[in-house]
Amino acid sequence: MDSGNTTWVLIGAALVLFMTPGLAFFYGGMVRARNVLNMLMMNFWCLLVVPLLWAVAGYSLAFSGEGGFIGNFDNAMLRNLDFKGGQPAVLIFLATFAAITPALISGGRRPDEVRGVGGVRPPLVVAGLRTGDVLVFAPNGWLISRGSLDFAGGTAIHVNAGIAALAMILVLGKRSGWPQKVSPPHSMPLVMLGTGILWFGWFGFNAGSALAADGRAMQAFINTMLAAAAAGLAWALVERIRDGHFTNLGVASGIVAGLVAITPACGFVTGGSAILIGAIAGVVCSYAIALKVKLGYDDALDVIGVHLVGGLVGSVLIGFFADYSAFKAINPDLAKFDSGLFFGGGAKLLGEQLLANGATIVFSFVVTFVLAKVLDATIGLRVSEETESEGLDLLEHAETAYNTAERASL
Repeated sequence: MDSGNTTWVLIGAALVLFMTPGLAFFYGGMVRARNVLNMLMMNFWCLLVVPLLWAVAGYSLAFSGEGGFIGNFDNAMLRNLDFKGGQPAVLIFLATFAAITPALISGGRRPDEVRGVGGVRPPLVVAGLRTGDVLVFAPNGWLISRGSLDFAGGTAIHVNAGIAALAMILVLGKRSGWPQKVSPPHSMPLVMLGTGILWFGWFGFNAGSALAADGRAMQAFINTMLAAAAAGLAWALVERIRDGHFTNLGVASGIVAGLVAITPACGFVTGGSAILIGAIAGVVCSYAIALKVKLGYDDALDVIGVHLVGGLVGSVLIGFFADYSAFKAINPDLAKFDSGLFFGGGAKLLGEQLLANGATIVFSFVVTFVLAKVLDATIGLRVSEETESEGLDLLEHAETAYNTAERASL
């Protein structure tokens, strides 16, 4: 890596880091006012803990060694790093990816029923949520060696986090009174602000994953913009046709769904395909969020409907839209992969995408479910009825987000 590429990767790391506060605002606006600080803290907690775990052992287990399923400890505690080759820049870039993955899970359950920073985060981060990186991202990993594609983490981050959220939800059970009693978002301006920050940071997430300031980064950047716009528009149109009105929450959710869906595909498809992938994700995810009521799982902030389903949509559609011929000049590494069904390839790539997502879903769900069960049986995961009624901000953190006379009624 030359100085220009190293600079671009470090900028990408800063942009992805900024996404976690953006996610905190996005989720924070959707919860009740009495719990917004706890939601913010759950996200910031990931920034405090995960980079340290990543430096101590996580990066080494994911990327060092020749193992197809797990690495070794050659780079543990940041030892033996190749500074000339730019390895430290890649390491810190991926540390920000590791941090936002468990933060995504916090939206699977409103914080009025989950212990905030104490019980859930660190154990899940250590053992459960690095699955996708090891299997899909690692150069010597089993799935990427077979030929599956994941440019920036659709499977490794979003499918991984989404299925982990489902495991947590099943262990925790339903909220009291759900689905008849549902609290609306307390602050749509916070939600929209968080959406804008996420969209901004996502350019580092996707284009930075090229690990160079080159044509791949440019294409990923363009595709990220187009897919998000198409998905937000598609979700809004579905709402208009189905419900008779547009909503800010629908537009925000659609934008995020498009960003999630294009993440695995952004370096393998053209701009036209990115628009189609975004539009498909916007429509599919807008209907997927309704499944929680029909199937009976209480996904409070639609992590499953947006991140799990959106990640699956984008990853599977690589098997249809990947176009090697359009990228061979700027991405010669694609020579070992097949194009998608719509661009002259056979079904092999589609099969590899299905296998990669299936393997990640099974592993991440089982590990997270077991860990959640152990935690629930030992320290407990749900707060008391008193804490739920009064809110976690006051009882768990001894502070409130809004110090006004009307606070108790919010």
